[in-house]
Amino acid sequence: MLLRLVLCVLALLPAAAAFQAAQPVETYRPSQYPDRIILNWTEDASAGFAVTWRTSTAVSHGFAEIAQAGENAEFAKSAKRVTAATEAYSTDLGPAHAHSVTFTGLQPSTAYSYRVGDGANWSPWNTLKTASQRPEPFTFVYFGDAQSGILPYWSRLVRQAYAHAPNARFLLHAGDLINRSTLDQEWGEWHAGAGWINQVIPSVPTPGNHEYGRLAENGPRVLTSNWRPQFTLPLNGVAGAEESNYFIDIHDLRVIVLNSNVLHKEQAVWLEKVLASNPKAWTIITFHHPVYSTAVRRDNKELRELWQPIFDRYRVDLVLNGHDHVYGRTRLVTGTVYAVSSAGTKFYERKPTAVFDRIAEDTQLFQVIRIDGNRLVYEARTVSGALYDSFELTKRRGRPNRHTNRIPATPQRLRPAAAAR
Repeated sequence: MLLRLVLCVLALLPAAAAFQAAQPVETYRPSQYPDRIILNWTEDASAGFAVTWRTSTAVSHGFAEIAQAGENAEFAKSAKRVTAATEAYSTDLGPAHAHSVTFTGLQPSTAYSYRVGDGANWSPWNTLKTASQRPEPFTFVYFGDAQSGILPYWSRLVRQAYAHAPNARFLLHAGDLINRSTLDQEWGEWHAGAGWINQVIPSVPTPGNHEYGRLAENGPRVLTSNWRPQFTLPLNGVAGAEESNYFIDIHDLRVIVLNSNVLHKEQAVWLEKVLASNPKAWTIITFHHPVYSTAVRRDNKELRELWQPIFDRYRVDLVLNGHDHVYGRTRLVTGTVYAVSSAGTKFYERKPTAVFDRIAEDTQLFQVIRIDGNRLVYEARTVSGALYDSFELTKRRGRPNRHTNRIPATPQRLRPAAAAR
């Protein structure tokens, strides 16, 4: 009996290994049923949000329905139906239709339920609460690169993050959501990894270098054809970087998204204007390539020299990056804290430098950030939920933020050779 049991387990191992690697390609082809449903905030998160989804080309028209959420199913009787914008696009998995609706003119601090479909095939009803027009405490989650091990390993990190911050107002992705820009299957894994979480918490993404690729061998690098069809983001950025450079206002925070792959100088001019007219107390900026690199043989000197003086002038509170696959978090650098994180399973060797108060190699992390009045609390947590790093910023009128480390009394996670040095 024991021998037969062992043989059965061994027989299952190849199948289990194949499942860990990826699901069959057919799993990610579009159908008439709406999939890859994802939320994004509009420029003013108190007044609107967008929803985007995908179907096969057999669905020529999409619809979204919305109503103020109710305590029973009666709310659906008052739902308003909106015709979606439908866009044809094609990937290596074939043609598809992307559908999107932007709900505007909504009431602040109000829960709305919505669903999407074609009139016959509908998604479940999901609920999202708009932001307040006044400052109030809120939380969001920041992820570095998903990129590799997306479905088997990144998914568990996203779900652990949701367990720690189920009321997060958005999920911020600092680029390299996938590894190969031309493989639509990887986007299918990214959406499947987060699952229904993307349908109830808006995403704030920025593209990394792996969202860019060449359509021809010697052609220019271009943004993946999946980016704009599957996100509906504010069009308030630089021309030529639409939906990859933008900002949103939510509670007392302005989130500014830069695209560090293109148009650096043009975005610098735009950024100066956006910061000069910023009405919010807190400012957080995200883009892919770090201001202060954490990995060996990496340094974005030109980007740092162009953008950091602007951050300094306007006392940007926090800059969130990815790309380097080594966690690192600085103390205040001319008034700003810089963080680099990695959410997937691709890791590099750390760069020895004194600028970081806390580093980690070979560690999947998510970051929960809470703003409450004049306080910002940042926590980096492992995939098991353990606290790995933390600090607090306190606003002081006319002076730089007060920075207070809350680092737990646990060793830094370093490779054995590095730990021995």
